[in-house]
Amino acid sequence: LQSTLLKQFAFAADRVTVLSESGTAGAAATRENVTRTLAALKPRLTADDTLLVVLIGHGTFDGTVAKFNLVGPDMDSSEWKAALDGNPSRLVFVNTTSSSFQFVPALAGKNRIVIAATDSAAQKYATAFPQHFIEALDQVAKADNDKNGRLSVWEAFTYAGQAVKQSFDQQGTLVTERSIIDDGTNGVLAKTTFLDPAPAATS
Repeated sequence: LQSTLLKQFAFAADRVTVLSESGTAGAAATRENVTRTLAALKPRLTADDTLLVVLIGHGTFDGTVAKFNLVGPDMDSSEWKAALDGNPSRLVFVNTTSSSFQFVPALAGKNRIVIAATDSAAQKYATAFPQHFIEALDQVAKADNDKNGRLSVWEAFTYAGQAVKQSFDQQGTLVTERSIIDDGTNGVLAKTTFLDPAPAATS
């Protein structure tokens, strides 16, 4: 994902932050580093910016609270909401893990696109969604449904969802995950939100 954002979408290196299980010090995926990173972004962002947050790993749901697993204490959906509230930019939040459905109602709001790999808290198996979502970003021409040369968040979501279903069909197994999206506009916001820079105007 990091490589795709830098190469395919021409993100500046200082605009991409990766927190991971193997990261050390400030790059470790801990609750403290997540909240610190999101807090540091708020004064840098404007209403013209788009903040993309992608969670890849493992999620849990105990019947009441949905969490994303981190190094050390995990963060539940309400804690993610609190960390993201006050962000002035458009938010694209993608939780690719199992048991991610609860993040959608928790984080949905104005100028927000929230995607989850599962549409039910009961879907607790490891997900195939992240692989196909990143594939959509990496192979824009393949996922660009309207063939306008740009990939919208809606197109990436649709491509990944269809690819997941096809993978289960090919294996001849029961589908154990169905992705969901909420942008508060029945898809209009997601269809008009792009991660790549707008093309230069031509006469």
